[in-house]
Amino acid sequence: MNWAALSALLAALDGRRDGRWAQGTKGTAASMSVMKRVTLIFRSKANKALDKYEDPRETLDYSYQRQLEMLQKVRRGVADVATSRKRVELQMNQIQQQSNKLEKQAKDALGAGREDLAREALTRRSSAQTQLSDLQTQYASLQAEEEKLTVASQRLQSKVDAFRTRKETIKATYTAAEAQTRINEAFSGISEEMGDVGMAIQRAEDKTAQMQARAGAIDELLASGALEDVSGGGPRDDIQAELDRMGAGNDVELELQKLKGELGSGSTPELEAGTPGQAQPQSTSAPRTASSNGEQAFPAADVGESALPSAEPPRAGDGT
Repeated sequence: MNWAALSALLAALDGRRDGRWAQGTKGTAASMSVMKRVTLIFRSKANKALDKYEDPRETLDYSYQRQLEMLQKVRRGVADVATSRKRVELQMNQIQQQSNKLEKQAKDALGAGREDLAREALTRRSSAQTQLSDLQTQYASLQAEEEKLTVASQRLQSKVDAFRTRKETIKATYTAAEAQTRINEAFSGISEEMGDVGMAIQRAEDKTAQMQARAGAIDELLASGALEDVSGGGPRDDIQAELDRMGAGNDVELELQKLKGELGSGSTPELEAGTPGQAQPQSTSAPRTASSNGEQAFPAADVGESALPSAEPPRAGDGT
């Protein structure tokens, strides 16, 4: 049998097993690391969510309620200790009375010549005195405990009162700060309600501007003849629109020439007043005549002939 080959096989198996164990250990460590990270993330998210819904005023009220419960427990403890002390005190009084009675009985027995009865009474009195001594020790312990609890109750009462005052102050300050924050947010438009109102106003302004632009564009298209005005009583073509524009231009030119003629006639008397003795020249201007369309025309001497239109454009419905 080849021991060298067997040893090599065993070493290979051991190495393979060690490798699997190391790999399993690494996988377990990685899983634990992932679980720790998941736990940390969950705790942080939960803490953030709880902090969002936490109200400091409610937390302070809850803390104050817990302190009141603790104070009540301390007071109940003081009452229990005082009750136990009083019970021990009553037992001490009873034993003391019994001891005094036994002492009297022993004296009476000795006076009657009954020494045995006197010895029995003194034995019972000694036992009562032992019980009385134990009760006195217990009474002193309970009294000391009662004093400690009373002092602790008073100190706790002072702390609770101070905490209540501070709690109310903090609550009032928090309420005022919260109200001031809401007012500032309302004025600045940061709050959700005012933000919605501001967005609605912005949308209304945008729609209004869009409608105004659309109306202006439609008016321009109607004026240029690109769109047909169906409410005008009949169809209009581009030729008629051009003729209407030319007629409007001629009317403007005529009005302009009229204003120039008025300005020229208004300056003539000033020239005549400045040169006395000279003969006033005869006006060679032609008389004004009425145009064919009923408007007043100006002579060529007052206004330039070049400014007058060469011919009046045909109107719609003239048959030309």
